[in-house]
Amino acid sequence: MQAVERLRQPPARPLLAPAARPLAAVLAAVCVAVIVFLGALFTHQEGPSGLDRAIDIRIRATLGWHPGRLDLVAGIGDPATVTVMTVVLVLACLATRRWHGAVLAAVAVPLASALTEFLLKPLVDRTMEGSLSYPSGHSTGMFALAGVGAVLLTGPSRPGLPAAARALLVLAAYLAASAVAGALIALGAHYFTDTVAGAAVGTAVVLVTAFVLDRLARPASAPQSPAGQPAPAPAGRKLPPAEVSPAAGGPRPRCPADPAGWPARTDRVTGSHIRCSR
Repeated sequence: MQAVERLRQPPARPLLAPAARPLAAVLAAVCVAVIVFLGALFTHQEGPSGLDRAIDIRIRATLGWHPGRLDLVAGIGDPATVTVMTVVLVLACLATRRWHGAVLAAVAVPLASALTEFLLKPLVDRTMEGSLSYPSGHSTGMFALAGVGAVLLTGPSRPGLPAAARALLVLAAYLAASAVAGALIALGAHYFTDTVAGAAVGTAVVLVTAFVLDRLARPASAPQSPAGQPAPAPAGRKLPPAEVSPAAGGPRPRCPADPAGWPARTDRVTGSHIRCSR
């Protein structure tokens, strides 16, 4: 009975809509390509590239007029703050029974941060004033959070909010992540390409994690025969009894023959039905 009840329950909704999966796969591949290309370009280097010089000086000239406020904005991306926001997002998903969303947030955000801090930074070894800078850990965490929010607000398991409200929430998440990246550049804590790589890491990890979770949650299909019909039961296994109603006034019906070739046996007659088994 428990197996029957599980079968009756509707399957969990995927995180990514089927129509969005090709675009998500392309975006994840582009992010990985950006990470690898920039990482190879800046391996064991110190100092900005030509692109960094051109962009960083403009950002600092535009935003560097109030360092105190920039510190507050950059602090949003601190590991402790990102951890608190991740926990809040996980609890919100659990409260609304969005189990896959809770797992996505609980796995993707810490995984992206760990990948940046413990693998990519030591491996690339790009430094800024003696500290490892590629990719930006603050940007990684913020864009991973924004990516999780985008998946949960736009995918098949999205909440019942108006489309405009969901779009505004996604936009606000990415604006906050971009503001943190801009504040880091204006404060001289990271180069522009460091923040680009951090955004790529956070986005790629969220999308790959969503793909994996959807794959693991996909129900297994029943085995099919070459003709496209369900495969016959193994030999020696009793099949559930079938019932056949006799036609009014007609001769007593016979049980249908098994597709494998041997006839079924009539057990007993109950009212206007006969019960067949093998």
